[in-house]
Amino acid sequence: MAADEKLDEKLNEEKSLDQDKKVYSNFIQDIIDEDAENNRYGGRVHTRFPPEPNGYLHIGHAKSICLNFGIAAQNGGLCNLRFDDTNPVKEDTEYVESIKEDIKWLGFDWGDRLYYASDYFERLYECAVKLIKMGKAYVCDLTADQIREYRGTLTQPGKESPYRNRSVEENLDLFRRMRDGEFEDGSKVLRAKIDMASPNLNMRDPVIYRIVKAEHHRTGNKWCIYPMYDFAHPLSDSFEGITHSICTLEFEDHRPLYNWFIETLDMECKTQQIEFARLNLNYTVMSKRKLLKLVKEGYVRGWDDPRMPTISGLRRRGYTPESIRDFCARIGVAKSNSVVDIALLEHCIREELNQKATRVMAVLRPLKVIIDNYPEDQVEYFEVQNNPEDPDAGTRMVPFSKVIYIEKEDFCENPPKKYFRLAPGQEVRLKSAYFIKCVDVVKDDATGEIIELHCTYDPDSKGGNSPDGRKVKGTIHWVSAAHAVDAEVRLYNNLFNDPNPGADENVDFIDQLNPDSLEVITGCKLEPGLKNAKPGDRFQFLRLGYFCVDVVDSKEDALVFNRTVSLKDTWAKISSKE
Repeated sequence: MAADEKLDEKLNEEKSLDQDKKVYSNFIQDIIDEDAENNRYGGRVHTRFPPEPNGYLHIGHAKSICLNFGIAAQNGGLCNLRFDDTNPVKEDTEYVESIKEDIKWLGFDWGDRLYYASDYFERLYECAVKLIKMGKAYVCDLTADQIREYRGTLTQPGKESPYRNRSVEENLDLFRRMRDGEFEDGSKVLRAKIDMASPNLNMRDPVIYRIVKAEHHRTGNKWCIYPMYDFAHPLSDSFEGITHSICTLEFEDHRPLYNWFIETLDMECKTQQIEFARLNLNYTVMSKRKLLKLVKEGYVRGWDDPRMPTISGLRRRGYTPESIRDFCARIGVAKSNSVVDIALLEHCIREELNQKATRVMAVLRPLKVIIDNYPEDQVEYFEVQNNPEDPDAGTRMVPFSKVIYIEKEDFCENPPKKYFRLAPGQEVRLKSAYFIKCVDVVKDDATGEIIELHCTYDPDSKGGNSPDGRKVKGTIHWVSAAHAVDAEVRLYNNLFNDPNPGADENVDFIDQLNPDSLEVITGCKLEPGLKNAKPGDRFQFLRLGYFCVDVVDSKEDALVFNRTVSLKDTWAKISSKE
């Protein structure tokens, strides 16, 4: 390798490192830097991504994935994948597999560090027994409603359970019998004995075990008592030697409880919890409960519906792992919640596809054009650039013939001023081909709808320029009718009309769904090269937007394309004004 090439490579490497540092320069990294200076954890950095397998991952989880894996990588540390599977009623193997697939697709690898909270059920049980023996936990017979009533309010202290002072022996016996399945669901719980007068409601004797007689996706019917998240999570973190437990802001009030379990049980690894602002995106919902409702009640076509904010939905729509990682880097890591404009996510995929996507011609709403003076049986091939942003992308040959299709909206019978597309007596440039002029309009006698145009072409304008130097302002795309490939095209818009669906408690978020979130167009005409397009392939349809071949419904003889995003970049306009 030449010396200048080595220098360029080194500079690019340093630039990349600087960019990574910039991406992950935040208050969490500041904490880690301080821990390193104080030799806390012996200089180790070990994070985890701990999803509950009760649904598919969404774009908000992508932020957490990028942060946990990114922070670990940046500091030469490790990141675990751990499924917090402590609720058998809601969890399923389907969700486990989808989560693993999504993380790998995003570009992250947990290596041999795949864990489940269910791996620790026996150890967690032993920790609960230890608390009982310390006099720090008790079996309570209050109902869920009574527990809530006894808890008090933010301004009033709670009231102690009448079962709070059971003896250690009685609690051990009852807890063992709970495990043995002797009692019915909801009849008893195990609670930590902390402080019913604490200003933090989470510290008022929280429930740490409940009875749930349901089959677990991994342990089957071995257990009928399950630990609560607030109990299982800190201990699982400590079992795995996690140094920095990074979670979202809603767990900030839970941190004293997190620390109480670790300190009270004198866990070997004193994991610290750090909270950051979760991702909120406008025109969508992030609640798993709401997303599940959309799927179960048929408002969308599954978890991977391209209108969904799920990672599988975004992938099917045509988003790339790079664009999502770029988005997560751009929004950064903050300590306070905010709503991110979906236009930024769209901007990220536009930027990438603008550089990478092959330009092709596709006519979604075809209008037949007959070129009267073009030879009947003649076919010409024009050389067209694959991507003007990428000189190495090369060119392709596109056929041209007497009958072509153009977009219906590229013709106007009574055009307004400054209308530069096709109109009666008006000339337009066909992309990479000829100038054509409209000489006649054919309409359906019954409906008055325009069904066909007759035009003439200028043979001297081949390639899109005329020897006489006359200017034609309008350029439109086209497809040769004889060579066209038929396809179905799905145009996706925001799933909701309201920018913040569900924010108003008096309005059902279902009522805020956008009835025009999906438009299916059949009979679209595509240039012939797209016949060989494979599921997942991405293209820019000239003048229309970025599209990909649907990975589920598209077939060789029945192509289906999803619109990833339009060409109009709202975010670029917004950011240019700032």
